[in-house]
Amino acid sequence: MSKDIWSTILREARLISGEEERLRVLINETILNQEDLGACLAYRLAWKFGDGSISVLGCHQLFLEIVAADPSIALSAAADLHAIRERDPATPNLVIPLLYFKGYLALQASRISHHLWTSGRHTLASHLQSRCSEVFGVDIHPGARFGKGIFLDHATGFVAGETAVVGDNVSILHEVTLGGSGKQCGDRHPKVGNGVLIGAGAKLLGNIHIGDGAKIGAGSVVLEDVEAHTTVVGVPARQVGRERHRMPARFMDHGLACDEAAELEGE
Repeated sequence: MSKDIWSTILREARLISGEEERLRVLINETILNQEDLGACLAYRLAWKFGDGSISVLGCHQLFLEIVAADPSIALSAAADLHAIRERDPATPNLVIPLLYFKGYLALQASRISHHLWTSGRHTLASHLQSRCSEVFGVDIHPGARFGKGIFLDHATGFVAGETAVVGDNVSILHEVTLGGSGKQCGDRHPKVGNGVLIGAGAKLLGNIHIGDGAKIGAGSVVLEDVEAHTTVVGVPARQVGRERHRMPARFMDHGLACDEAAELEGE
């Protein structure tokens, strides 16, 4: 998928470079002059993260080293772009989220900081977490783990704690918290299954498990496990029915249309 995504990005970038003269330098340097998606992300994030502490050049060199050492970063980044294009009707191409969507860029930065964290470079990983919070308004602890095909929509105010885990093909709206519920140490943050849809402002607290294909309503406060393929809403959240789709994250339907007796539809 990564090569196909990159080929599409290059084709779109050439069109934009020809049509928008004022963006030509940005498009050429960020995309057309790069050899692949990993190098493109390293360059784009470096210009976002470089400051008085670590220069743009220093960030660029660091990010290039990490994406080269961990090919899964670029593969996951490609899957994330595919997810955005599939689920967001406001996205006309792949170039726009690659350059401008802070949820997408923050998620790729978290993959880089997670690589540093698991390599024992905790201070540098924490520095990147801090910069990500300052630049994008997204605070993801470098210990948190994310699958692929993630759509972090709008993303402002999104928080994920150290032991949070998010599966594949998940969609998350802005102001969502994957947080703890006290001062306990160890495994203390939510575990979100595959295909889950989490509405804006939802708060998931504690070492709870959200089953595959579940849907969390906007503004809900979830303090207990959620069964797979169910919809929960409210404060505290309660089950209101079964979800019709195996992967509600793909459909982005935040309504309460569900049926206790419905059979799951194929994706």
